[in-house]
Amino acid sequence: MQEPKAFAYSLSQQQEGWAWSIYDENGATVACGAHRSRADAEAAVDRALRRNASGVTEDATA
Repeated sequence: MQEPKAFAYSLSQQQEGWAWSIYDENGATVACGAHRSRADAEAAVDRALRRNASGVTEDATA
């Protein structure tokens, strides 16, 4: 059985909204983006974590 991948993420407030990044076990960025609201940024992190569990990389800015 294959073990699930482990990811970490960061969420930081910026002048124009919120930036986020997701990192794999080696510290490499696997997804990142920026959104005007914290709620939108957190939702994007959730979506990206679900996608990255299957190996998809994304860069989303809205």
